[in-house]
Amino acid sequence: MPDKSTIARPYAKAAFEAAGGRLGEWSQGLRRAATAVLDPRVAALLDNPNVTPEQLAGLISSIAEPHLDETGRNFIRALADNRRLECLPEVAARFDELKAEAEGTIEVEVTSAAPLSEPQQRSLAAALERRLRRRVQLRCELDPALLGGATVRAGDLVIDGSVRSKLERMAHQLTT
Repeated sequence: MPDKSTIARPYAKAAFEAAGGRLGEWSQGLRRAATAVLDPRVAALLDNPNVTPEQLAGLISSIAEPHLDETGRNFIRALADNRRLECLPEVAARFDELKAEAEGTIEVEVTSAAPLSEPQQRSLAAALERRLRRRVQLRCELDPALLGGATVRAGDLVIDGSVRSKLERMAHQLTT
């Protein structure tokens, strides 16, 4: 069986096309639906032969209701009919990637050993915007285990400027 990301790709593209100008609302609705599917109580229902696809679609749609219009509810119904509701987290993630691409933005995860000041964040965002040619939305996290420096993740791009990584590379070179 193909992995969930392979299955999710065409569904995410279909959702993106169906959303039209309501990308933000659809994004929220799909994320809420994905969160519901990850709940162990709901996940147990997905493989239950006594629960119909219509019942599953109704449950998931009611959770995402405020953010999905009739087209969105039909989308959830199609996933349920095709027994693909378990792929909703991947569908939502891919949808958000398509949304960010269309809006010319990218979410960048910065993990640093110490908190970044506002000027440091602005400077880093500006440098990344020049390199990636997109508006950057930083999401900063702390990890004291890095010892110093930071790691930056933007899609497939990973920049590891942490002291821990440099020490690991140095130790590898000394032992080989």
